[in-house]
Amino acid sequence: MVFPLSTPPAPRASYKGLALVTPGGDLVYVIDPSKQQHWHAHLCNVLQQRLNLPAAPLFLTPSHTATVDRWIDPHSQKQRVVAEAYPQAWRYRVFFQTIFDVPMHQWRQITTVDPGNDSGVVQSYREKFPQLWQSHNLIIRADTPPQPDYQPLPPNMRQEPQAYVLHLFIARHSRSTAQTLEVLHQVLEQALTDPYTLKIIDVTQHPEQAESAQVLATPTLVRVWPQPIQKIVGRLDQTRILKLLTI
Repeated sequence: MVFPLSTPPAPRASYKGLALVTPGGDLVYVIDPSKQQHWHAHLCNVLQQRLNLPAAPLFLTPSHTATVDRWIDPHSQKQRVVAEAYPQAWRYRVFFQTIFDVPMHQWRQITTVDPGNDSGVVQSYREKFPQLWQSHNLIIRADTPPQPDYQPLPPNMRQEPQAYVLHLFIARHSRSTAQTLEVLHQVLEQALTDPYTLKIIDVTQHPEQAESAQVLATPTLVRVWPQPIQKIVGRLDQTRILKLLTI
């Protein structure tokens, strides 16, 4: 679905929104009142189909994304909004403002260092995916929902990884968190030949994300992509991380 910026569908009072921007400036997004998670891969699939790409451009996530979470506070009955964009998507806030009905001053730039957000990693795909660096003046709303949260795909439908997307849920930064990150980065750098993105989510700052991902304890490491989605709860050592990557 493509529409002019002047006539976007009106967002609801409570929803999650996700936008993915290509290096060339095309944009695909979703507004999800049911607040399902893991739309990233689905938006990449939409780009693959629309731009006739050789594969889903998973390497764009999360560095080229922006997210919105809007809800009604059950205690105050006031509307709350958290709107965030990664640096590569930051300059497109005027589009996000129109699409998600969130004023520009409410947007916050994500500054967390993410090894998967290295611009050199994304740039390395330019020769294979030249369409992504071209502007087609597209603003696409994705209407078809992806697979439900944490639902494994049948064995004959499992995708071969071209990139890994991992979420690490923690409870505040501490010495133990630093040790966990050190072990995790060491294993990922040594074990993976494919690009990866690692998003750190503090459950004390984003309890709604922990609830949606059914995270009940920290640390929890979730392999979002490739599917089927897998998770490790508790101690993260080399053996458990390697098992998560290869299941």
